[in-house]
Amino acid sequence: CMVKEVKYKMDINTLHKVEGDKAIGMNDIGRVSLRTTVPLAFDPYDRNRSTGSVILIDEGTNETVAAGMIV
Repeated sequence: CMVKEVKYKMDINTLHKVEGDKAIGMNDIGRVSLRTTVPLAFDPYDRNRSTGSVILIDEGTNETVAAGMIV
């Protein structure tokens, strides 16, 4: 999959949305839209933690690049 859109980042000190900054770095928290090559089965995280969470892995290095919750 790939990140289609960064909707916003969260300022972890104030818990406010930062909508102008579209770069997400290490330890940042944000809301994104993902694009997948095939349809995925999922549930919202608050209904099912197993099928409502994701880990993104770089296909070239097999390193974890992100973790998230589906809302």
